[in-house]
Amino acid sequence: QVQLVESGGGLVQPGGSLRLSCAASGYATMGWFRQTPGKEREGVASITGGPTTYADSVKGRFTISKDNAKDTLYLQMNDLKPEDTGIYYCAAANGLRTFCRGGSCGPSLQERDFDYWGQGTQVTVSS
Repeated sequence: QVQLVESGGGLVQPGGSLRLSCAASGYATMGWFRQTPGKEREGVASITGGPTTYADSVKGRFTISKDNAKDTLYLQMNDLKPEDTGIYYCAAANGLRTFCRGGSCGPSLQERDFDYWGQGTQVTVSS
């Protein structure tokens, strides 16, 4: 049975940082999604072997990475804003999932491309 277990969420002040972790191994594509209040779940960042994709709203602030030795996926979140508040989900796919936009291609941020999901971890950004 596939298990993706997120950790690292919590309460942080605006401008602060958090690092989310997801214990998982052996997946060709992995990503982080979030569901913020009043909105549908959206892709935040994804990674294959090396290439990464980020949502425009988090570029320059969030970094996705994998430690294959520890079987762990990370999301380093810096300069957090109140609009980053939400439930963050780890997701994984068995195969390479890519999409192309504006002439460049990278790991997918589409929900439909991911096969497995974690239960989510709450991130709250508030003063």
